[in-house]
Amino acid sequence: MIEIPLSAPDITEDDLAAVTAVLRTPQLSRGPQVEQFESAMASYIGVPHAIAVSSGTAALHLALLALGIGLGDEVIVPSFAFVAVASAVLYVGARPVFADVGAESLNLSPDAVEAAITLRTRAIIAVHTFGRPADLPALLDIAQRHSLMLIEDACEAIGAEIGGRRVGSFGDAAVFGFYPNKQITTGEGGMVVTLHGEAANRMRALRNHGRYEAHASGADAGSAWPDHVELGYNYRLTEMQAALGLAQLGRIDSILAGREAIARRYAELLGGDENLQLPAVDIPGQRMSWFVFVVRLIQTGRDGVMRALADAGIATGRYFAPIHLQPAYSAWRDPKPLANAEFAATRTLALPFFSRITDDQICRVCAALRESLRAAA
Repeated sequence: MIEIPLSAPDITEDDLAAVTAVLRTPQLSRGPQVEQFESAMASYIGVPHAIAVSSGTAALHLALLALGIGLGDEVIVPSFAFVAVASAVLYVGARPVFADVGAESLNLSPDAVEAAITLRTRAIIAVHTFGRPADLPALLDIAQRHSLMLIEDACEAIGAEIGGRRVGSFGDAAVFGFYPNKQITTGEGGMVVTLHGEAANRMRALRNHGRYEAHASGADAGSAWPDHVELGYNYRLTEMQAALGLAQLGRIDSILAGREAIARRYAELLGGDENLQLPAVDIPGQRMSWFVFVVRLIQTGRDGVMRALADAGIATGRYFAPIHLQPAYSAWRDPKPLANAEFAATRTLALPFFSRITDDQICRVCAALRESLRAAA
């Protein structure tokens, strides 16, 4: 029986009150909570436009569409990431080109990106893996030299910073996700932020079946049902979800500080074990936003460790299977290996990590992990 889960949402009485207050109103969709959540996110990230949507995947899809990525285009993506980063590229008819990640950072390798560029390349998607900022200065330089767009996938990294500037404010667009295991949650939900007003307007229409609210004019303005100007989607976020997100965003500083303290406690208790590679806690010029705490097993096989921890009542997880090796992506597989992504995928182990994990639980996880490693030696 699992007694310590891998993740758990952090829901307070204020969060419950915010959602309940919306349920007492007649407007449960397309209302003021969504607008306030968008405004708060734009202000927090430091960009002019934010568009709330139904998931981080939907956010990626709309960002690609609004930036004009389509049939015949190539988009460079990391293979060591959640599958949505490549799925969204296929949604718009483009081709995902898989690039390797850095051996230590597990983020998109600038050298691998440079090597993957062709005449068809239109964009780079930089994932801030596990909440660690990607090498945006180098990736921006590549994008500018080759006239490419840069999209930040910050679904795991809200609040992360480079040089005091928050991720999500560097690229042409950035996306965030609010699944229950994220730093802040709306249950399901996502957000696109962008510097470009025209792209923002298009994404607002695309999330609502291609309706441009200001399209009606003259005598019909304000009374006519807006025209469906182009093919759109139902990617709306509800008022209840937005209210929850707004409440959580209001305390994000304390959430991030608490998660950093948990990461540091793990690092303190697990440090010095030659069979473990721990994530970097202090990176010069960067601030990590702790989404998960993922260790890498140097010698011991992962499956046995996971079974031992499960027997001790502790949930663990694997992050990630390389996308280019997934059956659904065999048609886009490059024959050359992506060595770092493939090696890391066999070694990563996510430990229980959530805002309300107790110190006793952390100590129990670390003791069980050390014992499993000794038993396997």
